[in-house]
Amino acid sequence: MIPPPAEQEVDGVGRVRRTRWLLAVVFVIAGLICGACTNVPPPKLAVPTPSPPPPAPEPRQLVFAVDDLGQGFNPHLLSDLSPVSAAVASLVLPSVFRPGADGALTLNPAVATSARVVSTAPFTVTYELALSASWSDNTPIAAEDFVYLWERMRREPGVVDSAGYRLITDVRSRAGGKAVDVVFAQRYPQWPSLFSDLLPAHLLKDAPRGWSTALADNIPVSGGPFQLSSVDRDRGQLVLARNDHYWATPAVLDSLVLRRSDPAGMVDGLRKGELALAQTWPDQATLAALRQPTSPLPGPPVVPGAPGNGQGRPAPSPPAPPVIQPIRLQPVAQPVVVQLGMRTDSGVLSDERVRRAVAAMLNRDTLIALGTDNGAGGVRVDSQLLAPTTPGYRPTIPAGSPGHPDPKLAEQLLTAAGYTRDAQGRWTAQGTQLQVVVGTPSGRTRLGLIAEEIRRELVAGGIDALVVTPSGASLYTDPTVPAPPPSATPEPSLVSAPVSVAAAPQNPQGGVNPPGAVNPKLPESPPGTGQRSGPVAATSTAPPPPPAGIRVDLEIQPRPVGGDLATEAVSSYGCPPGMAGVDQPARNSTGFCSPDLQPILDACLSGGLTADQIATGLEPILWRQLPAIPLFQMVTTLASTPDGDRATGNITPGPLLIGPLGNAPAWHPING
Repeated sequence: MIPPPAEQEVDGVGRVRRTRWLLAVVFVIAGLICGACTNVPPPKLAVPTPSPPPPAPEPRQLVFAVDDLGQGFNPHLLSDLSPVSAAVASLVLPSVFRPGADGALTLNPAVATSARVVSTAPFTVTYELALSASWSDNTPIAAEDFVYLWERMRREPGVVDSAGYRLITDVRSRAGGKAVDVVFAQRYPQWPSLFSDLLPAHLLKDAPRGWSTALADNIPVSGGPFQLSSVDRDRGQLVLARNDHYWATPAVLDSLVLRRSDPAGMVDGLRKGELALAQTWPDQATLAALRQPTSPLPGPPVVPGAPGNGQGRPAPSPPAPPVIQPIRLQPVAQPVVVQLGMRTDSGVLSDERVRRAVAAMLNRDTLIALGTDNGAGGVRVDSQLLAPTTPGYRPTIPAGSPGHPDPKLAEQLLTAAGYTRDAQGRWTAQGTQLQVVVGTPSGRTRLGLIAEEIRRELVAGGIDALVVTPSGASLYTDPTVPAPPPSATPEPSLVSAPVSVAAAPQNPQGGVNPPGAVNPKLPESPPGTGQRSGPVAATSTAPPPPPAGIRVDLEIQPRPVGGDLATEAVSSYGCPPGMAGVDQPARNSTGFCSPDLQPILDACLSGGLTADQIATGLEPILWRQLPAIPLFQMVTTLASTPDGDRATGNITPGPLLIGPLGNAPAWHPING
């Protein structure tokens, strides 16, 4: 008898479970056996690879080439006046009013919602400041900034257009500093010209010499669409980054780079498309290079062995001629007249006769030609107060001296002033030779050439002359400047020798002279001077050692133009005593004070002044008393390529007081 299968020995549920268990064991064993007999590996799980991060967007940057970064960034100091400082101030510092395209002042709503005259007795102006206006460190732009600028402008020497600030008797704060009442000693119709380029009082008011030096290399905070991110004078680069704290319309660019370039590099970069925009104070060679036709460069020379030369060697494919970018040039007048300021309140030039005698010895045509490189960088100025950019400008210079040299007049004036000419041809008084100290700011090569030519012409006329080159900050603000070391003191020789370029202060990175420009040596007797060359007389005695501090008698200085005529006239030539609320106000740039002129100046501040009134009422007195001799108004050249014009919307010279970078917040990158 055959026994039944195992699954049949147990009935019910237990039998079914046992059967399923046996089947599962069989399938597992079979799978292991099959797996051991095949070369196909078991499938692997797919591990997703992380995708690389998207590339960072290219910075929206634009490069603007300049030939100099300027001496500092305080737009209220004579020593810091430059195209770059004006551009930086317009983009970084807040102003209540800004000049429009036509130069007329209009209220800046980003800073002030209103500004109006609320009283005429006393004359009072009220400013309502925008609640959102603040410095980039979140400090509100407020009344304390008005107070700081007012106090400094009425007390500090060497400032630009101080007359309006000196009429202010009080600045009052309301509404937590967001409302300002400004009270004047008299009616002042030109009040909208005040409180431009406000400075951060909370950072500067307690800084040592904060007014004169704190902004020499930086502006610590911004109240405009850009902030001054870095200044590297060694590399010659200044970076304006977009101010992300700006409350109004933001700048399109991430950064605007002002990069110093020598004339050759500037021309080459513009031609090759490596530069799109540039502004330069040109000499004749640079201007001629920029004006060259934009035809392609000549192709490669013929290769020996090319087809057609009988040798049968194929010529390589000639490279495509380089693309030469066309350059659009525009003259950009600067709000600066370069003049010879004479120290009238002390020293040898306090005598009007000596001032006029010095002027009669100088050849103004030669000095203008040196400063402008024969017209490439400026236009002559023949008016004491007006400039060629002033509506209604016309020459007012009288015939003869100081328009042209007049040795006979110089001799008459010096004799009348008590000087006599000794056997060696020197002008002396009580045994001491007449000496004039000529000051020019260091690092400004063209102005240094003017100073050396003045020295040469005075020496030829019998006056000892010494050239000193302090910093502009010292020259235009301090009563005395450091004397040159004895080894650098020129001998008081009366030899009319050639003036070497090496004798002028040379600094290829400084001043307004294009770095790298070649300055030709001056001829022994420049054409048209009418002066004799060769020795006049020999020197018999050496001068005494110079003192520790030396007073400058004649300064080569800037005179601001382009603003209100009355304010400029009083600021430059008004008597300093008696200004409202100031016991000892700083003198003007020459120390000039004229009892004949002052009543006219006092009247013009309250009633304004036209060009015709200046020409008929003020100019004759100034030419007679001669506190200054005007030379030329600076003119730079703006160069742009098609790429630069597209990025800037066809850049223009802009308002006189701001320049071509005033619209930079709306500019785009070249490839943007």
